[in-house]
Amino acid sequence: MDFVIAVDGPAASGKGTVAGRLAELYALPYLDTGLLYRAVGVAAERAGGGESAAIAAARALKAEALEDPDLRTRSAGELASQIAAIPEVRAALFSFQQRFAATVGGAVLDGRDIGTVIAPLAPAKLFVTASAEIRAERRWKQLSGQGEAVELAEVLADIRRRDERDSGRASAPLIQAADAVLLDTSDLGISQAVDAARRIVEAARSRWETSRSG
Repeated sequence: MDFVIAVDGPAASGKGTVAGRLAELYALPYLDTGLLYRAVGVAAERAGGGESAAIAAARALKAEALEDPDLRTRSAGELASQIAAIPEVRAALFSFQQRFAATVGGAVLDGRDIGTVIAPLAPAKLFVTASAEIRAERRWKQLSGQGEAVELAEVLADIRRRDERDSGRASAPLIQAADAVLLDTSDLGISQAVDAARRIVEAARSRWETSRSG
């Protein structure tokens, strides 16, 4: 495997921002795997909803669907968490993600099971997290900035439900890989979190290069 950076963590932990910045720093292609599930959830809802619609949408997913602005909404996030618990949906998206992780030269992927399922041999693994309250406030500000009228308490309840659902599902639950480095961003600004992540990745890359040369 080339130099793959796997970034996992719960909703609104900052993993997407961290992963995107790492991709820029190392000039690597980047995949936000959460968008795959959001795209499937939105497509399934438009088709009438239900498990069969979600499975069909996952099997028919095209890369251009990831450009849909509706994927950034609160409802899309909730739909993604719901359909991510369907094993057939995960199976349909598995090869898409693994092909991306096999990009020549390396790649950066973020999600909830990158380091445990999609790219378990990734040389660099981070588990980015923050307290539920901090994550809810971040998501609330993001949604408010997009023009969505929602109370902070509602967002916090959503975050806690998603955490429980994502961690408790039978198929590829949200867990920290044994060899992933924990990065808690609760008290960190964006630049601080990115710098901490960069240092983690630099240490991992040094070990990876040493193992290859040996």
